[in-house]
Amino acid sequence: MLEAADTSHISRRTAPPTWLVVSLACAGQFLVVLDVSVVNVALPSMRADLGLSASGLQWVVNAYAIAFAGFMLLGGRAGDLYGRKRMFLVGLGLFTLASLGGGLAQDGWQLLLARAVQGLGAAVLAPSTLTLLTSAVPEGPAR
Repeated sequence: MLEAADTSHISRRTAPPTWLVVSLACAGQFLVVLDVSVVNVALPSMRADLGLSASGLQWVVNAYAIAFAGFMLLGGRAGDLYGRKRMFLVGLGLFTLASLGGGLAQDGWQLLLARAVQGLGAAVLAPSTLTLLTSAVPEGPAR
């Protein structure tokens, strides 16, 4: 006689609530967009503390934007290959670590490098947030 297989040890993952996915995806997208403009508030402090010139300050803004725009397609493709959730977490982690690095920068080149890495993190994060939203919320009025 055949016995039924014991499946009590198999964990069944349930999808997180839609409101949680939407909230996290919106928070990720908010970080990406906010960082483009919030750095403008700190530019005078950066000039004084790091001794950046006017062109150096422009590069602080542009390093993020260029890396973000340049790697956006790569970030979307990485999400296709390795999974939306994984790339969301990788992008968020990279963005967060680069933000910490930018906050701890002692020289202008360190800040520029941190801003470029932030842009790379944002380029991985942004496409994942949008695809997570479309997969979490079914088509129709709710979306």
